[in-house]
Amino acid sequence: MQRQRAVIKLDPDIQSRSPCFAGTRVPMKSLFDYLTRGRSLDYFLEQFPSVKRRQATAILERAGKLISRAPRAA
Repeated sequence: MQRQRAVIKLDPDIQSRSPCFAGTRVPMKSLFDYLTRGRSLDYFLEQFPSVKRRQATAILERAGKLISRAPRAA
C-alpha cells in the first residue's frame, strides 16, 4: 500500500503551530474562511498558488467525513 503524503503540517515556527497545508505557510483555516465567504475553491487556489488542488480537496474530504460521523442532536 502506498503511503499517503502529508496534507497538514504543524510547525511551531510557521503560523504559531496553526495547521497549515504541508509545504506552505498557508493556514488550513484560510480555505474554510474563503469558502464560508462564498468564494470558490478555484479562487482560493488562485490566491494561494503554493496550495495544490489535491491538498485542498483532501482537507475538504476529511472534513466531510468528520461531519458525517458527528453525533446528531435529537
